[in-house]
Amino acid sequence: MSLTKEQVIAVAALANLQLEPAEVELFARQLGDVLAHVDELNQIDTTGVSPTAYGVAPHTVDRPDVVAPSLPIDDVLANAPERERAPRGGGFFKVPRVIG
Repeated sequence: MSLTKEQVIAVAALANLQLEPAEVELFARQLGDVLAHVDELNQIDTTGVSPTAYGVAPHTVDRPDVVAPSLPIDDVLANAPERERAPRGGGFFKVPRVIG
């Protein structure tokens, strides 16, 4: 399948693109090749093939949640450039204010 230069220019206008004359010719050929390949795929008999969103079966790697002890706060904050102690123990990372 081939596209005319006018069709390429129309598609480029829809995408708000400005193309040079050499690009129009190049894209006409490339888009024509893509459409020819899609047409070739459309000719494949898919009778009895169920539609799918994935080419292969999705494989999940979920694992159950397991309660585990947290790291000690001093270990967590050991490499913090700045930290602040909380009034009731513990502490947190001190970062620059980003919202006024």
